[in-house]
Amino acid sequence: MIKHDLAGLVRTAAEAAQACGDLASVALPEIRIERPKTLDLGDYSTPVAMELRRTVGGDPLAIAEKIVRHFPSIASIESPSVARPGFINFRLRDSWLTAQVETILEQGQGFGNQSWGEGRSVQVEFVSANPTGPLHVGNGRGAALGSTLATVLEAAGFRVEREYYVNDAGSQIDVFTRTLYARYQQLFGRPAPIPEDGYPGEYMIELAESLRTQYGETMLQPEGEAPPPELGPVGIAGMLRRIRDDLESLRVHYDVWFSESSLYGESQRYQTIMDVLRQRGYVAEKEGAVWFTSTDLGEDKDNVLVRRDGTPTYFASDIAYHYDKFVERKFGRVIDIWGADHQGHVSRLKAAVAAIGADPEQLSILLYQLVMVKGGRLSKRAGNIITLRELVSEVGSDACRFFFLSRSGDSQMEFDLDLAKRRSNDNPVYYVQYAHARIAGILRTAEERGVSPAGGDVQLLRHPTELALIRKMLVLPELVETVAKTLEPHHLPHYASELATAFHAFYTECRVVSEDEALTRARLRLTAAARVALARVLHLMGMSAPERM
Repeated sequence: MIKHDLAGLVRTAAEAAQACGDLASVALPEIRIERPKTLDLGDYSTPVAMELRRTVGGDPLAIAEKIVRHFPSIASIESPSVARPGFINFRLRDSWLTAQVETILEQGQGFGNQSWGEGRSVQVEFVSANPTGPLHVGNGRGAALGSTLATVLEAAGFRVEREYYVNDAGSQIDVFTRTLYARYQQLFGRPAPIPEDGYPGEYMIELAESLRTQYGETMLQPEGEAPPPELGPVGIAGMLRRIRDDLESLRVHYDVWFSESSLYGESQRYQTIMDVLRQRGYVAEKEGAVWFTSTDLGEDKDNVLVRRDGTPTYFASDIAYHYDKFVERKFGRVIDIWGADHQGHVSRLKAAVAAIGADPEQLSILLYQLVMVKGGRLSKRAGNIITLRELVSEVGSDACRFFFLSRSGDSQMEFDLDLAKRRSNDNPVYYVQYAHARIAGILRTAEERGVSPAGGDVQLLRHPTELALIRKMLVLPELVETVAKTLEPHHLPHYASELATAFHAFYTECRVVSEDEALTRARLRLTAAARVALARVLHLMGMSAPERM
C-alpha cells in the first residue's frame, strides 16, 4: 500500500538527513502515516517531525523541512509540503491516481486483500447461544460482527476458523429436557406442568409436536417417571437444526460446531485442565468445593471450578475449552465474541488462559450490546423474544447485517424496522446497494450500445469527482488492515456509504456514455472499477451486490 511505502520513504529521508548532519543521530520513532482531516492538506500526513522534537530539539517546522529536503522524487507523490506546527503532507499525483483504476480492475475480487496476517491461524468463536431456544436479534448482531470480522481477517492474510460452541452440557440442558418432556406429555393429554425454571416459549410446543410426528408415543414413560434418556439429545439436535437454518438465512456459516459435552467424554479435556491447574498451584479445596485461585494472576477473588455436589461449573468448561483452543489445536490467536452480559467473565478467563500456560494477550474478547427493536428488550427465558428468524423474514438478511454492523459492538443500538424496509436513499442499505445496481445498469447499457470499456485510456480521467471516486476506492485496502488490527468491523458500512456517495457524485457530474468515445471508454473503466470496489466491501459485510433494483 502507498501508506506503507510512504512510511518507508520518510524513514529513509530522515536517515539521510541524519547521515549528512542535518539532524542529530537519534533513534527514529515509528513513522505514522495518517490521513489529514481535509483534502486541502493532502492525501497523507506524518507528525514525525513533532515527535522528533523530544529527542532532537528545536522547531518541528524546521525539522520537517530538513526531512523533506531528502525525500526522493517518486511517481506517486508530488513534492511534499510542510505545514504548521510541523506536519509533512503528501499529495498523490493525478497520473498515479488514474493508473490505479487499472490496478483495481486487475485485482478484481482480490482488491483490498492484504498479506499482513502472513497465514497465521486465528479462531473466531461467535454466537454460541445455548441450544435451548431460538436465536434472538441480539444473537444476530453477534453473528454479523463475528462472520464479518472473520471474512476481513481472511482478506488481511490470516488463516481463519469460524466456530460455534454448543453448550450441550450442564443444568440448563436438564431444564430444557424436562420442559420439552412436559410439552410432549401435554400433547397426549397428560396434565404435565412446566418446570418453574423452564422455558415457556411457543417454540417448545413446536419442538414437542415434531417429536410426536417423528416418534409418536414411543417416548412416553409411565406417569411420574423421568424423561427417556434419548429425549434431551433429540430435542437439542432439533434446536441446533433451527439455529443452523437461522444463521444460514443471515449468510453465516461455520467451519466447526464444537460440543461442550465432548470436553467430558473420551477427550478428557476437563480432567486434563484440572490436572494442569493443580500442578501449577491454581487449585484449592475449601467450603466443600474446588476453587480456581487466581489472586496471583491479578484477580480480586477466587472462582468455583467444581460445586459442592461434584458438578463442574461453566467456568471450568470454559477453561477446558480454551485449553483445547490454545494447547491442543494451537491457534495463534483466539477471538471470542460475547454478549455484554458476560463482561464480568472477561478478566477471569484471561487469568485462566495464563494459568494453563497460554498467552492471554492472544485472547481477544469482544463484547456487544443487545439490540432494541421498538424499545423491546429481549429475554429468552421469559419467552417474549423477538427472534432472528422473524427479523430476517421482515427486512431481509442484507438489511439485518448492515444495521447490525453500523454501530460499534459496545454501543447500544435500536433497530429501526421502518427505515430498514424503506426503498429510498434514507435507508443506507438501499442507498449503497442501489449504487451497485446503477453501476451494473450503466455497464449493461453501454454493452447494449456496443460500447466497451476495453482499451479506455484512464489518463483522460481528470474531473474532480472522477479523482475523488478513485481516492475513495483506494481507502479499501487500508480499511481492511485497520479492521483486522482494531477488530472493529463497524467501519465497513460507513465506508460503503461514502463510496456510494462518491460514485453518485461522479454519476451526477460526469456523463458516462457520451458522444466522446474515448472519454466514454475511460469512464466505463472507472465505472467497472467502482463496481469491483463496491462489490468487494459488500462481500466483506456478507451482503449481496444486486445487479438490478
